[in-house]
Order: sequence, then C-alpha cells, then structure tokens
Amino acid sequence: MPSGYRLLSYADGGKPKAGVLIGERIVPATKLLMGVDVDATSVLGLLRAWDTVHPRLHDAALKSKADDGMPLTQAKLDAPILYPGALFCAGANYWDHLEEMAEIAKRTTGKAPSMTKAAEPWFFMKTTASSIIGTNTPARLPSFSKQVDWEAELGVVIGRTTRNITETRAFDAIAGYLIVNDLSARDLMKREGTPFIYDWVGQKCFEDAAPMGPWFTPAAYIADPNDMPIKLWVNGVLKQNSNTGRMVHGIAEQVAYLSRHFTLNPGDVIATGTPAGVGMPRGEFLKVGDEVRIEIGGCGQLTNTMVAG
Repeated sequence: MPSGYRLLSYADGGKPKAGVLIGERIVPATKLLMGVDVDATSVLGLLRAWDTVHPRLHDAALKSKADDGMPLTQAKLDAPILYPGALFCAGANYWDHLEEMAEIAKRTTGKAPSMTKAAEPWFFMKTTASSIIGTNTPARLPSFSKQVDWEAELGVVIGRTTRNITETRAFDAIAGYLIVNDLSARDLMKREGTPFIYDWVGQKCFEDAAPMGPWFTPAAYIADPNDMPIKLWVNGVLKQNSNTGRMVHGIAEQVAYLSRHFTLNPGDVIATGTPAGVGMPRGEFLKVGDEVRIEIGGCGQLTNTMVAG
C-alpha cells in the first residue's frame, strides 16, 4: 500500500462502517476522529467535512502502529461511498474509445463520424443506491439483456460544495478518486417506436450496474490524475489498457461544466469515461461466471464476478 491512507466502507456486525486503511490494516474512522465534531460513521459523512477530516487522518496515518485495527484480508468491503447524492457519467470521452466506436459506425453505415473535439463534455446519470456495489460483490446480470458490456472508469469524488467553478480552480473541488465499472446493456441502447430513440435508463440503470471501489484515495496521494494507467481484465485476459491522459475532455473541464448547471455536493461522483477495449466492437459480452477486474494507478483493484440476475 502506498503512503498515506485510504477510506473504505466495511461490514461490522452486519452494518456498514467507515474505515481508514493504513498500510494493510483498517482502523475505524470514529476511533481516529474522537473529539472531532464530524459524522465519522460513514465515508459520505467524512467527505462532508473534508477540510477538517483529511489533515487529521493524514497525521493519524503517520502515527499509526503496525498492529492498529484489523487486517484488510479479514474485512468484507462495501462500496466506499454509501451512497453518493449523484453519479454523473461522461460519454465518449477517450480518444482511443472514439476511434474504436468510429470503426463500428464505418462498418455498419459506410461513414465514419467526425473525430473532432466537441465544445463541451456530454453526460448521463446512473442510479446510486440500486446500482452501486462494492468489490468482490457478485454483480447480477439483468435478465432482460444479453449484451452487458464492461467499462473501466476513473471516478472523481467531490469534496466541497461547488457551483460555477472555473477550470483553473476545478481541482480545488476534488477530494479524491476511486474506480467505477459502468456496466452497460448494449442491446438496450435504442428503443424503436419512440421519438426519443436512445434509452439511457434501459442501458445504464439496472441493479448492480455500477460496481465501485475498492476504496477512496485522497487526491493528495495521486501525483497526476491526468496520467493514471487504467486497465481491465475479463477472466484474466487484458481487455482495456489506456491512460487517463487520453481523455477528450479532462477532469477539470468536466467538473467546471457540471458545476455550471447545478451545485456539486460532497460525495458526488463523476465517472470520467472509458477508454478503448470494451466488448461491443468485438461482439464480446459478459456472461454468468465471468470475473471483471479493474486497476487504476493509485486506486487499487475492483473485482466483481457476474451472476444471474
């Protein structure tokens, strides 16, 4: 484990508890923040007092003893944030992913779409309490889809109430990062017989559609969020292998754009898009028993096995 600490949610007596991961051991957040007027029972509560919480936990990590807390290997982890007020998802936001999707369009229509950068990023939203699950939790494949695809994404976590922030100050709003798997039902992308054509709820919002974790990494421990390796394996086979530096619209652009439309709140998550290597271009989709593992530099590994819904 790198220096510093990580925040996570773990099961304790059947109930979720906020934990501070220091090295390979978990210490209850309430123990490290005794006497501090914050809600230390949940990671969301900690994020709501981020400017108070972070320096104290950083100092606590430096003073931690080798036998503090419980071993990470003995804990059952939930999703780190239970539950974000909002989960925003950027679409078509990696140049290498745009290239592979353009190839599909060219094969099917005979015409390749433009590869120029749009003026602003594009977003949809996913449900939170019904879609978000943690690492090593089985992900239920929806019975109404036969083409569920994987999408490894860097999740940006807001740490301060933010409205109309500029791109130059956008990183001031960010508390840290985590991993998101934006599972997508590709056979429900479009719905015929309606003037709206695209069905974003159908393809993106279903039970267990947003695995998230394994923990939250404070921004202070990420050297450069615009240069983080991002990889995904299905059953041990590498499918996605890219870098956050290949985003079309960078992290600052995304935060600034969203903050122009509404207030961002502590604990809100922005899934910043997926790179090339999704299953759709090759006609590969997830089936019962498949294991999906995602690794993003500094953010750990998120692993989920697909089960019948």
